[in-house]
Amino acid sequence: MAAPVQLSLGVHLQDAAQFSNFHLGKNPAIATHLPEMLEQPGFRYVFLWGKQDSGKSHLLQACYHRAQQQGMEAAYLSLQEMAGGSPSPLAELDQSLVCLDDLDAVAGIPAWEEALFHTFNRLRDQGKMLLITATSSPAHLPVQLPDLASRLAWGLTYQLQTLEDDDKLAALKMRAQKRGLQMPDEVARYLLHRSPRRLSGLFATLDVLDDASLKEQRKLTIPFVRQALKW
Repeated sequence: MAAPVQLSLGVHLQDAAQFSNFHLGKNPAIATHLPEMLEQPGFRYVFLWGKQDSGKSHLLQACYHRAQQQGMEAAYLSLQEMAGGSPSPLAELDQSLVCLDDLDAVAGIPAWEEALFHTFNRLRDQGKMLLITATSSPAHLPVQLPDLASRLAWGLTYQLQTLEDDDKLAALKMRAQKRGLQMPDEVARYLLHRSPRRLSGLFATLDVLDDASLKEQRKLTIPFVRQALKW
């Protein structure tokens, strides 16, 4: 079983990115379709795009974890973190599942575009599965290499919708429940209005509360949240 080429997020978030704790919101179809595609033979390619906080990285890492659980070799690369360096790691990708996050971070950079073009062709010829995310659709990315632009337009393209506040509350409560924490509605709403509005910020706050609750053996109440977060 191959280790990830690069996992850029913290351990808690990596481990927590599962299909079981992805709040569907307005995105039920793709969250169901992706696990099914992992089971299929031949070349599969999916392009996920949407605004920040729409769950793109979560779904990519959920696919990565599911593939590993099924005994598949998988790789996950954060192109945003790699954009300032060489695209040479792309040449080593031949895993059954390859996840490339934040393609827009390297769009328009000639060396990266050429490397991505060759990576796409290689994975296609080998019958692998390729998942790519960006904040724009393939047609609106500033890709300069025509052949790469053509490749990116293949396959399934799916726009992820960002969560409304009620969905963020449900996602936060679901993540807490998966950790064995009971989060009352008033606590969830308090966190939503006091914490960073992005889900990644809310989940990072939940990490702190989880550790504090376990250490002090306290339930999640607004007074305890204030104490733990020093608000």
